[in-house]
Amino acid sequence: MNYQLIKEVIHLMENFELNADSKSYTKDLSGFKRWIYDAEKEAHNPSNDIDWEGKENGRSPDSEINTLIVHMNRYAKTYSRSAIHDSAFSTQEDFIYLINLKAFGSMTKTELIKRNLQEKPVGMQIINRLIGQGWIQQSDSIADKRSKIISITAKGIEALEDIMGKIRQASQIVTGNLSDTEKMQLIKILQKLDRFHQAIYAKNIEPDQLIHIAYNDFLLKNN
Repeated sequence: MNYQLIKEVIHLMENFELNADSKSYTKDLSGFKRWIYDAEKEAHNPSNDIDWEGKENGRSPDSEINTLIVHMNRYAKTYSRSAIHDSAFSTQEDFIYLINLKAFGSMTKTELIKRNLQEKPVGMQIINRLIGQGWIQQSDSIADKRSKIISITAKGIEALEDIMGKIRQASQIVTGNLSDTEKMQLIKILQKLDRFHQAIYAKNIEPDQLIHIAYNDFLLKNN
């Protein structure tokens, strides 16, 4: 019997138990196999093969990632503006609010604004604009008389359906020439990032303390 091989497998399992991200890999045989596969794939595709502007001068991967995310956001907004051109929609946020209400049902104004990660004054402007268009309606909350429940109207659904074809095309353009496998990989990475930032966002930290707390209490503790 090859005891050395058994020892190596046990060592791998120990590393998996200690180091594998439980949110990315289930602690079972399936997760273990996927963890090994990803580790081998990374070993054969070292980061040295990836280049970016300024790398030779010490520009960090974090800087490049931030730049690319900003670029993608601007590209996406450009396509969204094209999708709503010559329609009654004023901004990208207008149809995103309607999509959320259609997909997740009625909710309070605060819930709708938080779901879209926006400041309350900006969110209220969007909601008032949509009410003015007759695309959403508000009613008193049974649970809390101080709150208003927002729901999409039949007119709002019709307005959304009129542009959904172009919105889907815009979404497909944003993901560009990625293969289905690459899309799944990207979703996995972005979901991991989103979970990290959602935990910080939910704390409603004041701007003067945000960087300090996010860096020390979230980033360092998770690395």
